[in-house]
Amino acid sequence: MPNTDVAGVRPVDIHAHFFPQEYLDVLAEDGARFGVEYRAAEEGFYIKTDARFQGPLPYRAVDLKSRIADMDANGTAVQAMSLTGPMAHWGDEEVSHKLSRAWNDAASAAHLQYPTRLYGLLTLPMLFPDRAVDELNRASKLPGLRGVYMGTNINQRDLDDPLFEPIFARIEQLDLPVFLHPLTVAGGPRIAPFSLANLIGFPFDTGIAACHLIFGGVLDRHPKLQFTLPHGGGVLLMLLGRIDHGATVRPEIQKLKLPQPPSKYLQRFTYDTVVHSKSVMEFVIGEVGADRIMIGSDYCLDMGYEKPVHFLEQVNMTSGQRRMILGENAARLLKL
Repeated sequence: MPNTDVAGVRPVDIHAHFFPQEYLDVLAEDGARFGVEYRAAEEGFYIKTDARFQGPLPYRAVDLKSRIADMDANGTAVQAMSLTGPMAHWGDEEVSHKLSRAWNDAASAAHLQYPTRLYGLLTLPMLFPDRAVDELNRASKLPGLRGVYMGTNINQRDLDDPLFEPIFARIEQLDLPVFLHPLTVAGGPRIAPFSLANLIGFPFDTGIAACHLIFGGVLDRHPKLQFTLPHGGGVLLMLLGRIDHGATVRPEIQKLKLPQPPSKYLQRFTYDTVVHSKSVMEFVIGEVGADRIMIGSDYCLDMGYEKPVHFLEQVNMTSGQRRMILGENAARLLKL
């Protein structure tokens, strides 16, 4: 087991990706007829859809023993594992549900194998609300699944789309936190070079998603829902003054008659530490408070941290703030 930090707090990583073999098997079996390519190679595996190309992805994302060894090495006691692109939104209704079931069952099985170390954030066939609610009801009862994971948009549908309303209503009834991750991003061909779709597009899309949740009324309709924004909230916090001002002068926002300024909704979000900058992390803490931040690694992708706990040690904060960010906030949110 890794060493704990302040007064025995267990570090909890809430941004850690998992590709179970069961999910990859469904992808390989059903992907070709939807134009999705999956290929396993010596250097890693590759996934290609119309929206996204990933690869080579390391086999550590599949193998649980390697995952636990990496957690021990980087000082992480617990991971809340999640799927990332291409998620479960590229097939028809049956395949989307099949992918979701495969991932959720495998994440629960991983928890049963390592019950003190691994938990899961369940995935849903979001484009098919009846199926999504059925899978939500089923998977939320599985051992070790403690939240819901979804994209900042679902095949270009924003999260305030009425299609998703029954899903959010049921998530709220179940008192589960929602964790977001960027998928297909805004920007088109201009962000194709230089990996800008990831470097800039992902944090930009996180800000768009947060604004749709605020302006689209999702947070007001579902007052108990809590959303976690990746990458320190993306561009949201830096632009919040501009967003607040716009809400007072732009007619299309004024007519919404929001009960409070956009900045007041920050309490409905939590944030991870994947920002790659000491000063930016200190800015995030100053804007939202240490009680709303949790460590993340983006395991085991190249844009993440190999040592998320070590990054936090560089940031100026009190011992109480460190305890909260290291594990206390995540333990409370995930009911660990």
